[in-house]
Amino acid sequence: MEKLTLHEYAPSGNCYKIRLVASHLGVTLGRRHYDILNGETRTPDFLRTVNGNGRIPVLQIGDRYLPESGAACFYLAEGSSLIPDDRFDRADMLRWMNFEQYNHEPNVATLRFWLAFIGEGGLSDFQKAQLPGKRAAGDAALDLMERHLADRAFFVADRFTLADVALFAYTHVADEGGFDLASRPAIRTWIDRISALPGHIPIDA
Repeated sequence: MEKLTLHEYAPSGNCYKIRLVASHLGVTLGRRHYDILNGETRTPDFLRTVNGNGRIPVLQIGDRYLPESGAACFYLAEGSSLIPDDRFDRADMLRWMNFEQYNHEPNVATLRFWLAFIGEGGLSDFQKAQLPGKRAAGDAALDLMERHLADRAFFVADRFTLADVALFAYTHVADEGGFDLASRPAIRTWIDRISALPGHIPIDA
C-alpha cells in the first residue's frame, strides 16, 4: 500500500473516524496536524495542495489527496469486515453514514466545537441564535439512535461496521456539547461495547 498520511485536527471526530478505522485494520497512518483555530487550513499552500475546500480531514495516499471522512474511511476499509458483503447491508451502512453527516454531525459536533473549543462567549450573535435549533436537532438525532439500538448491538448487519465508526466519533463525546447521554442507556451500552473492541483507540490517542 502507498504511504498514508492523515491531515488532521486531532480533537475532531471526523479525523478520529479515520484513525479509528486504521487502528481496527492495523493500518499505519502518518499524521500532519493543523490548528484550525488559527486558520492553518485556509492558507494558499493548503488550498492549493491539500484541499481546495479548506477543510480536514484529508487522507493523503502517496501523492493523491482524498478529502471527506466517509470517503477516507471507505478507502481504508474496502475489502474488510467493516464493510458488509450483503448488498442491502452495504446500502444501509451508507444510510447511517449519511444520517451522521446530515442530521447528527451538523448539530452534535457543532455544539461540541462551539461550546467546548470556542466557548459561548466567543460565539457570534448568529451562532448564539442557532443554539436552540441545533440542540433540538441534535437531541432528535440521538433519540433516533437510541430507539434503533434498543434491540440491537450495532447499527447494521449485527456487527461492527463503518456505520458504527461514523456515529461513535461524535456521539461518545456528545456530553461536551451539553447533550445528555445518561438518559440514553442503549447508546451508553453501545459506546461501552465499541470501546471494548480489540483495536479500539480513544479520540486523544
